Amino acid sequence: MVWLEAKAIFDPDELGLPIVGIAAVLAEHDSGEHQHNMGQLLFIRNGCIRITLSGRLCMLPPVRVAWIPAKTKHRVEMKGVTGYRSVYIDTARIPSLANEIEVLEANPLLCEILERIALSRLDTDWQRGAASHLLALGLDEIHNAPREPVILRLPTDRRLINFNENELPPTLKEFSSTVGASEKTISRIFIRETGLNYQQWRQQWRFLKAVELLSQHKSVFSVASALGFSSDSEFVFFF
Repeated sequence: MVWLEAKAIFDPDELGLPIVGIAAVLAEHDSGEHQHNMGQLLFIRNGCIRITLSGRLCMLPPVRVAWIPAKTKHRVEMKGVTGYRSVYIDTARIPSLANEIEVLEANPLLCEILERIALSRLDTDWQRGAASHLLALGLDEIHNAPREPVILRLPTDRRLINFNENELPPTLKEFSSTVGASEKTISRIFIRETGLNYQQWRQQWRFLKAVELLSQHKSVFSVASALGFSSDSEFVFFF
């Protein structure tokens, strides 16, 4: 295990190990865009993490685990104090994980297994003894864990990308008048590029933003207001 200071620079690829665990308590952290030759299981004890990948946005609250495959460019941002854990896996030697980013619901057993792996000594032999059984159980729990819909694909069409991803997206009618395309054209492009029509995409954006704001201990009233709901009860029903 490597315990990282907030401003530490760390490259797990340099160690040449099959598994590398790290732990840290971070606040207001921005990794910048980067990638690893190793895959990464990322999870937190508290707080919320925003993960931005090429054309995708992901919010990671506690009791969830993000799997970022090897050589995937990504940026990790944290606001507020976050108990951060990562388990890096050499997928050339342990090839049983997915080729796409996933977010998993972590039951108490999986949380405890990943915590123990993250805090294990760097010289742990993961091919023999108790450590091999722990790893095998962890991989089995990962395969069986429910997948969470907290990854949002972003549009790439040049007419549709000029909005601030931190601000509430406009209604379809407002968006249409702003970009100079019909509502049908906008929805057709969104379906092609994100798998959702614009209304569905906007609702998913509001859900992810709500996860982020609530994890920062914002009040239900302030979150409802920021996301354009007319009342607390309307937001609670939506969420």
